[in-house]
Amino acid sequence: MEQGEFTSVRRRRVFYIPGYDPIHPRRYRELYRKESAAQAEISQYDIQLAAKVADGGPYGWHVASTQDGAETATDVEVLIWSDIVRGSMEQGIPATYGQLVRTAFTYIGSGALLRLMKLRKGPVIAALYPVCFLLIQLLIAIGLSCLLGAALAHFLPEWTFVFGGVMLWPVLRWFQKRDGKFFAYYLMHDYAYSAASKGANPEDLEGRMAEFGARIEAALQEPYEEVLVVGHSSGAHLAVSILADLLRKGAVCEEGPKLGFLSLGQVVPMVSFLPKAWRLRADLAFLCQRQEITWVDVTAPGDGCAFALCDPVAVSGVAPAEGKIWPLVVSAAFTQTLSEERWAELRWRFFRLHFQYLCAFDRPGDYDYFRITAGPKTLAERYADRKPSGSRKEGAVNKYTSVAP
Repeated sequence: MEQGEFTSVRRRRVFYIPGYDPIHPRRYRELYRKESAAQAEISQYDIQLAAKVADGGPYGWHVASTQDGAETATDVEVLIWSDIVRGSMEQGIPATYGQLVRTAFTYIGSGALLRLMKLRKGPVIAALYPVCFLLIQLLIAIGLSCLLGAALAHFLPEWTFVFGGVMLWPVLRWFQKRDGKFFAYYLMHDYAYSAASKGANPEDLEGRMAEFGARIEAALQEPYEEVLVVGHSSGAHLAVSILADLLRKGAVCEEGPKLGFLSLGQVVPMVSFLPKAWRLRADLAFLCQRQEITWVDVTAPGDGCAFALCDPVAVSGVAPAEGKIWPLVVSAAFTQTLSEERWAELRWRFFRLHFQYLCAFDRPGDYDYFRITAGPKTLAERYADRKPSGSRKEGAVNKYTSVAP
């Protein structure tokens, strides 16, 4: 296929798999609506959203876009597992501190933490943050309790010192209620979710992933030119396993839609480096060799929450000696695709930057989320001539490389 020549995508189905997020998926529709309008104005194309008629299926919306003189209709669905996330977050204060101990023991005791630090320090710091900040909260609560106890013992009998302990619970509750600003409990639950089973998928999550696979398989039988699966953050490793299952069962046929997989801001090593992540490692090793799919992995060094430019297959130690095709590892290059003013505004907003892949760039390069999800080229065509990032990491770092129990 010559450069500039492509098969126009008239109809596309997009499945978006969010990360560990307890919030209603309408936030993703509103984010898409707002940011697509901004990107369309910057890049001079047209894009419009319409609500999806409720049919009992996953939450989603319709997109109509005119780009490069071609009209494309896209149906977007959010594959929801936020209820599972919320269930895993229903932990009291003592249980959360128990998670802290168990999670730290899992990552440190298995040696995973030290190996993860060899990849990128940013996500490791993000993982250590809730541990450190929850301990700081506990120390503050203990300190204030001791101060109250000392004051009571000064004015009253010395034995009244013990009543200073009444401060402990209110202080910890105060921090917990304000976790929307601190994110310590949220992140602790996030890392504890995978660590609890040492990298194996919980049973309820496996069941939900099977449902997701059935939705995607049904779309592959419909008259779309492309079915595109987008996995963000923790959603990327769910997508790896879902798509591997579909390919093993032969769900992708040559006459049907092209299948694309776009992983964004992936944190795959946080799971694949754990001892019992046999399923994920096997799926990574399988998926990276399949001709039936196009897998593009987009990260950015400016995203401190992702393993930027780390090939998730290679660093996990499961790349085959021959036959590895995917993923194509490319950089969203925030420092180049965002203006100096915009970068200065966002660079210290770590969680916001982790979602920048889903947002507008005021100096867009070859990565444009809205061209990929709503434009006339398939993912394969858009990146056909793209070389992988020269600064990507491909060395095997993982201690645990077995793909079977």
